[in-house]
Amino acid sequence: MNMMITGAGGYIGSHAVRKAINEGHRVIAVDDFSHGFPEAIDPRAIVARANIENTELMSDTLQTHSIEAIVHFSAYSEVRESITNPAKYYLNNVARTIKFLEAVKESEVKYFIFSSSAAVYGEPLYTPIDEDHPKAPLSPYGRTKLMVEQILSDYSQVAKFKYTSLRYFNVAGASPEGDLGEAHEPETHLIPIVLKVALGELPFVQIFGSDYNTPDGTCIRDYIHVEDLVQAHFLAISFLQLNHSEVFNLGSERGFSVREVIETCRRVTGKSIETREEPRRVGDPAILVASSIKSRTELNWTPKFPELDSMVLDAWNWHRKHPKGYRS
Repeated sequence: MNMMITGAGGYIGSHAVRKAINEGHRVIAVDDFSHGFPEAIDPRAIVARANIENTELMSDTLQTHSIEAIVHFSAYSEVRESITNPAKYYLNNVARTIKFLEAVKESEVKYFIFSSSAAVYGEPLYTPIDEDHPKAPLSPYGRTKLMVEQILSDYSQVAKFKYTSLRYFNVAGASPEGDLGEAHEPETHLIPIVLKVALGELPFVQIFGSDYNTPDGTCIRDYIHVEDLVQAHFLAISFLQLNHSEVFNLGSERGFSVREVIETCRRVTGKSIETREEPRRVGDPAILVASSIKSRTELNWTPKFPELDSMVLDAWNWHRKHPKGYRS
């Protein structure tokens, strides 16, 4: 299949490019590299350095390469930043996606896989969270993801493509080969930050909130290995070939507190990791744990790396080899 992957130089996008090529697809990897890394993209891909808001260029690229499926990762994803700078998120995640969909509308694309988020749910009314849970995002980031889900529903009627929205919980880990991993500038995700402390790059881990209604007072999150997450995208394309558009959660159905994650990192790395307690942050629900029954039954998705230790170990191996990310 001729496939376009946007945000191809990012953490998840780079893993998806490799997976797609290994499964025999021909990949057009799109990224403007404002956040992604050219070094992370598999050299077998055809790289298009471009911003998806360039409707004319995207339309030409889609038609020239006869793109049949799109996997769309191109978005900003930091909850805290979206609260302090909402315009950045609405312009990039929503407005640019609309311009991109204008190009898609003029093409022969059949399948569109959207990188959504558990942030669309907000503070859960119950756990595990299923796909029918009420949607009440707590941040502009979460609202942009929900908006694009709704926009995709409208555009799919006009453009005649089918789509899936995959609502991620917390993605972690790195490629087992140790050459693809998580690098953000600045880094805001918990496991990479903890590992940077283990490497001596940071003095301590900040624990934001220790008074939540959880067993140890810290937030609880559901973690999924990046390799398992990426696999679900290709299962989603196969699903769409025989079914209608649909929405799926992607998570492990297990929750780990911030303190449990830190303790796992201590155990895996053998390092002493200092912590510092800070006040709660705006936009952080106490507990986010997925119900993935629907993705397991309808996509036939079975995670191969369900254990948090495996995710931390793969991430640790990558960070040791790349202490300054892809720039090291």
